[in-house]
Amino acid sequence: MRGAEKRLTVLEALHEREPGTRQGWVVDGDLPAGFRKSAESVARDGLVEWADGATRSLLSARGGRPVAWAVRITALGRDVRRYAGAAAPGQAGPGRGERLVKLRPAQMEALRVAVGVADELARKPAPGFLERVRTADFDPVANRWCMYLTLRHIDSVAYVFYLRGLCGSASEANHFARDYGVIYRIESESGVPTLMSVPGLRPVRAVRAR
Repeated sequence: MRGAEKRLTVLEALHEREPGTRQGWVVDGDLPAGFRKSAESVARDGLVEWADGATRSLLSARGGRPVAWAVRITALGRDVRRYAGAAAPGQAGPGRGERLVKLRPAQMEALRVAVGVADELARKPAPGFLERVRTADFDPVANRWCMYLTLRHIDSVAYVFYLRGLCGSASEANHFARDYGVIYRIESESGVPTLMSVPGLRPVRAVRAR
């Protein structure tokens, strides 16, 4: 699990268990096995704090059982959680004919290179595609760039990854094929690059390369 994802996972777990606690302290018995190790790494970042001996004694008396340790979110941790929530993609649904596409950072970098030379490409990106790339949202928990795209936009994404593969790196195209079922290949009949469905490598005729 990546560092950012671990931090947010710990913060969310504590936030969910806060209702009904004493001053936000979540005790050991209310947390899953192995949580303490994750919380320790987050504590080093100042996002959570540990209860001292006196606080543990009060929590033990209140709960009617010994409390070996307890942890709560700090003010910094609350700010991080709020910021991450604001930075995550909005909840508005896709428009007509759109679907949510989540791209790895390397894939997004490939698209940004294409945006920079879009006017010089013989095969222009689909209308609206450049704006979708420029306004994409970053999900820090998933470590993915998120966009709502039409099939024509998805065609443009796959074409950029095809160009990237011909320059040396095919991983972006291969990941996209596994995640979204399409990839560019040379069609045997026409001999031109064509968006293909995976598996089967059948042309996606509605958005065939021009």
